Amino acid sequence: MLTLLERITAHPVSDDMGGLAELVALIRPPKPDQGEVATARLRMLIQLIKGNPAHGAALRHYLLHVLSQRRHTTLYTDTGILPSDGFFTELFRRLSFRVLPPAIDTLYLSACLDRILCVKTDYQWLRLIDPADWLMLFDVIVASDVASTDTALRSDRIDRRLAHVELLEAIQTLSHRISAMGLEPALVRIHPDLEKFESPFLVQNAEVHGFLASAMQQADGAIAPAGDADHLLVMLDQCDNIIARIRKNALHRGTSVALTYLLVRLTQSIDRLRRLLMLVDLTPADGERTWSAERRQLALDLALDMAQGHNRKYAIRELFSANINLLARNVTENASHTGEHYIADDRVAYGTMFRSSAGAGFVIGFMALIKILLATLRSAPLVEAFLFSMNYSLGFILIHLLHFTVATKQPAMTAARIAADLHANDNRTIGIDSLADLIVKVLRTQFIAVLGNLMTVFPTALTIAMVWFALNGHQLVSFDKAQHLLHDINPFASLALFHAAIAGVCLFLAGMISGYFDNRAVYTRMAQRILQLRSWRRVFGPARHARVAAYLEKNLGGLMGNLFFGLLLGSIGTFGQLIGLPVDIRHVTFSAGNLAIALVGLDFQVSLPVLLTSLFGIVCIGITNLLVSFGLALFVALRSRQVRFSRGGALVKALLARMVQRPLDFFIPPKKRTTP
Repeated sequence: MLTLLERITAHPVSDDMGGLAELVALIRPPKPDQGEVATARLRMLIQLIKGNPAHGAALRHYLLHVLSQRRHTTLYTDTGILPSDGFFTELFRRLSFRVLPPAIDTLYLSACLDRILCVKTDYQWLRLIDPADWLMLFDVIVASDVASTDTALRSDRIDRRLAHVELLEAIQTLSHRISAMGLEPALVRIHPDLEKFESPFLVQNAEVHGFLASAMQQADGAIAPAGDADHLLVMLDQCDNIIARIRKNALHRGTSVALTYLLVRLTQSIDRLRRLLMLVDLTPADGERTWSAERRQLALDLALDMAQGHNRKYAIRELFSANINLLARNVTENASHTGEHYIADDRVAYGTMFRSSAGAGFVIGFMALIKILLATLRSAPLVEAFLFSMNYSLGFILIHLLHFTVATKQPAMTAARIAADLHANDNRTIGIDSLADLIVKVLRTQFIAVLGNLMTVFPTALTIAMVWFALNGHQLVSFDKAQHLLHDINPFASLALFHAAIAGVCLFLAGMISGYFDNRAVYTRMAQRILQLRSWRRVFGPARHARVAAYLEKNLGGLMGNLFFGLLLGSIGTFGQLIGLPVDIRHVTFSAGNLAIALVGLDFQVSLPVLLTSLFGIVCIGITNLLVSFGLALFVALRSRQVRFSRGGALVKALLARMVQRPLDFFIPPKKRTTP
């Protein structure tokens, strides 16, 4: 380190950034989490400069000269801020640059950081160093002015002025970008007042022009009144309030990836502009520059944030985490509204749920029959997958149209409802009893829904198989096929539980797809668009046309969720065959129907152990379906709402106490609806 300082002292005026890169490399610890090592090395540098002020003065001249030869504006306006390309373009750009980095243009300081902070984890050890040590280093370097010549001091002032002008240009650039983004049609559509002249996105730009005019005069040495950024900061606060209002409205009016990306980029730009304004060092009347402790700390925080933004500029995780949360929040928000219909508060709703699920079980019994018949066609794999998918999709859509309920589709909706209840309360004061009561309602509703499905699908499939034999004189399935059906639901001799977990993932995906299309229907104003179709008006008539438009906007998510759920269930088995992996699905309701068909195919000649094992397998398949889909849906819902619930132990105790005191509440609701 001393050798490097001596070399810089010998040649302080140099455009090469190699010395700065070497200095950072000498401070860099072997591992990014070794903050104490980096701190010790930084303190050693401070002591060397204190011992020889000439080294500090030379280092200061070198740093200012190197920085003055580069453009700083892009460092302030682009580093750590999403570009204007859009989410998917930025995603592909980051993926491509991770394979082949872009060329470095040494004219720009932001590009030169690739040489200085060349290790992707540099930002970690930079943050682990005590801020007091960083500020001490800056103070020691500045205090070394006493050893500088008048010529060097004049050169330093010129270099500082150039850096100051670059900072002002960055402020102007960010202000123009914020004004442009504030008039984007996606924002105006949700908040029409943005088009008005008094929009804070436009007013802040006018305020910036006045502020920069005063700042530039003072940078040139002229005596000018100090620029007042207070009103400008108020305008930026109003911009933040409008963004928060747009995010809130998006939960009801829908959102898109493009809108979410724009809001994130706009928020980042406003935050950067606010921090740069607070950093502008205006010269007071006596001509001396003063930096408060708050401004020094703000400058250090900004430098560390830009270092992290540079190191993570090709990271995929940050891009997703910054943009997907709002979209996932809207998806799960729509799912939570649907989940409210899957929670029985009283015995009337409880009975309604049983009848609804019983109807679904009746339809699924025929779906199981159709699948077995389709399998006898011995079609090509892709054709068979298409036929199976259409059987599932059309069957589930029919269930939806008839307002029936498939029990295993509930968890993805009710999990979002629970997450919404958690988000509506402060985690520190949330009522454990209220949450426990909600979970009890969900559990008993899920119980009666599964019971309704199974109590109808089994006798329906059994009756179909027996009628088939009576009409055709032979069994619906052969002896070997019946044995195969029993083997598929055996939890010990097959991969039934693994396949049930895959079905649970499909159920979760179907719930997310349903929420996504519900969000799209609201965001794109689907009903209004359909009403503009004159051909539909001629076919249906004005009144029925309006009802169809309203129905599709309200039920698009349910229809598309059922369609894609059927496609997943029907194609995964074929996909597993094509890639040579044991991938398939096991659904509790279809498994119960297959058990009934297998019993008829074997003339009910099944031993008691085999029958009990099959029944146990159906129970295990159902539990796996529910747990996997519920767990994934709850995880996504909590992450999208950024909920961190840390009172799981208290919740478990409350549920156990409820089970001991009122065990029937987990299976049968009370006669009257209870309010927690």
